[in-house]
Amino acid sequence: MSLKTYDGDIIVWANEQARLLRAGAFSQLDVEHIAEEIEDVGKSEKRELASRMAILLAHLLKWQHQPQRQGKRWQRTIKEQRNALAICIKKTPSLKAALNDGDWWSGVCSDAVAKASDETGLDDFPESCPWTVQEILDAAWLPASPGV
Repeated sequence: MSLKTYDGDIIVWANEQARLLRAGAFSQLDVEHIAEEIEDVGKSEKRELASRMAILLAHLLKWQHQPQRQGKRWQRTIKEQRNALAICIKKTPSLKAALNDGDWWSGVCSDAVAKASDETGLDDFPESCPWTVQEILDAAWLPASPGV
């Protein structure tokens, strides 16, 4: 039986590698690519955390800057993202480190501002996140409108 290549069909390759692992055929494993895929799992989890946080922040920004449009739909999205973030962090506690990483926050905040600007047409959002992690993740907290 010929071994499947990594550059071919990734699913076929992954199934082949799993079969080889279970069979104890360690010398036939594509170790370098397996290591890359394992590292990518962590990157994928971190990307999910960043994506969900950017969506949450964008909705919090819209909530703050468009009080006349506040409604149940935005509240539902905010709640869903907070719940999903809590699950991500509970499932993978090491992701908490990202919440203290300034570079990570910078990217997330930039994404959030871009989303909020695209969705509202407004361009007066802050360049850095104006809230603490505790506020952002607090299920009972919503930002006040400017000037309130």
